[in-house]
Amino acid sequence: MSLTAFIAVASLTLLLCVMTGPDRDDLDAFYTGYRVLSPLRGGLAIAGDYLSAATVLGTTGVIALTGHDGLVLALSTVLSLVLLMFLLAEPLRNAGRFTMGDMLTRRAPGRAARIASCTVTLAALLPLMVVQLAGSGDLLAFVLGFDSSGFRTGSIISLGVVMIGYAAIGGMKGTALIQIVKTVVLLGAGLLVSVLVLDRFGWDTGALLRAAETGSGAGAAYLHSGLQFGGSDLDMISSELTVVLGAACLPHITMRMTSLRENRSVRRSLSWAVGVVVCLCLLLAVIGFGAAALVGGERVTAAGAQGNSAVLQVTGAVAGAGEAGALVVTTMTTAIFLTLLASVAGMILACANSLAHDLFAHGRRGGRPLAPRTEMATAQGAAIGVGALAVTLAVLTRHWNVQALVTLSFCVGASAIAPALVYSMFWRRFTRTGLLCTLLGGTACVFVLITGTNLVSGSPGSVFPHRDFNWFPLTTTGLVSIPFGFLAGWLGTVCGRDADAAGQRRQYEAVEPWILAGAPPAGRT
Repeated sequence: MSLTAFIAVASLTLLLCVMTGPDRDDLDAFYTGYRVLSPLRGGLAIAGDYLSAATVLGTTGVIALTGHDGLVLALSTVLSLVLLMFLLAEPLRNAGRFTMGDMLTRRAPGRAARIASCTVTLAALLPLMVVQLAGSGDLLAFVLGFDSSGFRTGSIISLGVVMIGYAAIGGMKGTALIQIVKTVVLLGAGLLVSVLVLDRFGWDTGALLRAAETGSGAGAAYLHSGLQFGGSDLDMISSELTVVLGAACLPHITMRMTSLRENRSVRRSLSWAVGVVVCLCLLLAVIGFGAAALVGGERVTAAGAQGNSAVLQVTGAVAGAGEAGALVVTTMTTAIFLTLLASVAGMILACANSLAHDLFAHGRRGGRPLAPRTEMATAQGAAIGVGALAVTLAVLTRHWNVQALVTLSFCVGASAIAPALVYSMFWRRFTRTGLLCTLLGGTACVFVLITGTNLVSGSPGSVFPHRDFNWFPLTTTGLVSIPFGFLAGWLGTVCGRDADAAGQRRQYEAVEPWILAGAPPAGRT
């Protein structure tokens, strides 16, 4: 039943992409969907992009295994979107046209900024796509009861083809519709399972927490801070800081701002998105505690060290036998797979748009702008290429513990993209050299530091569990790489020798009222 439902949903959503796909030479339709989404639909689409399968499954698993620390992670996830709403959303919408490169080159025009923006976009999103694709084979095998390596590989390839179709055919409008459907289905499935969990404990949250404390195997430590990182406060601060600054600054989220109509729509859409994310995080908390109480920490860990199967395990525990139980399980598995498909499709689209618009259309040396039909064909070809690369890497790494790649993506978002966006929008003196130092320096710092964390080696849950070259004392790089990214941008601006620094500043001052407040610049009505 789960397989039938999944095939039906995938087919219907792919049909939606075909029906709403843009014309071959209509760039605005492909990149922004004509900005036709209402605030409610825009908010659901933003929430859908924001809530990746890694976030949904990972947050529930962390809550099931670590209790209090998992709740802090869910709170940080919400806080990141709130920070985007109040600090960056409107300037991003005003400064942007199609891609993150458009936003950044408002301050620092030129090929170098475009190429750096494209490079960082790929560095931030490709690892996250690989994680979700690599996990898709295991998840499908878990649901259907198959265990062969060939089945897992075939699942990754098949799902990857569907995701590529979403991005290449539907463009921004098609993927937005998929995100809306995904968000509604995920909310419905989460609400259904949460109600069943609470009903199992007579709607007594105290009884649920006590049972979770007992079932987790951690005892009293389950509801206190420190279980996730062995009591290291610095590790906890580094992790939460990375999530708060990095989650909402990833390129597929910032790109979604360009598809909104006006500043008022941005505020209202983000309000809806924050509300949806808050509701879903509350539901995930109930499900996570239910997994600890009804399944037990030992069984959750046995299915995967990160607890990514906790959602499906607790769904099976509360669904019961018979057709009604099968329907509940089918609803949740369909929601998870739709989340997986929509999330990766949005990331493929962001990477493809950046490659086509920033690299090929504007980043070529001495090249003339591409014709609209050519640029759109390039974007669709880039979607196929990026998707094929992600699928290949997922197949090659499917036997590894690739959860370190999730941390890598969030660290790049927090250490390179967030400083670049903050400086670009709010610091008048910021120059092209500062932008390049922030983007490339922050990214390089993350890639260097993460090789020394226990996510890569030196622990049973690392990528290389039988080797130990762990030299960095923290699990995430944020506590060092985030200040480094901001410092690199400041030093590049202050110490760099941009020949046209004064011209860049005057150019920004001319459009500053428009970027920050939506007011027409001088000489513009």
